Amino acid sequence: MDLQWMAWTTETALFFGVIAALIAAYTVWGIASPSVPRRGFLPMPTTRGDRLFLGLMGSAWINLAWLGLTEASQWIAVVVSLMFMLVLGRWG
Repeated sequence: MDLQWMAWTTETALFFGVIAALIAAYTVWGIASPSVPRRGFLPMPTTRGDRLFLGLMGSAWINLAWLGLTEASQWIAVVVSLMFMLVLGRWG
């Protein structure tokens, strides 16, 4: 039986490293300056951590949809995801 293992490319390691760094940074920021829930364009009050979580989840869905629905470069989806996270973090 030949098992297939995930290939840890530089891009994969960078991706998970950035997510880990974001979570660590938001943890330190939350301890130093606790977040107060606020209302933006989302239909519920959210904290910084809530918006980070929603941004990461939305970015994952954007990238999966991009992979499944288009043949265009994945880097375009990365840019769209970053813009999504910035807008959600600022005005969400």
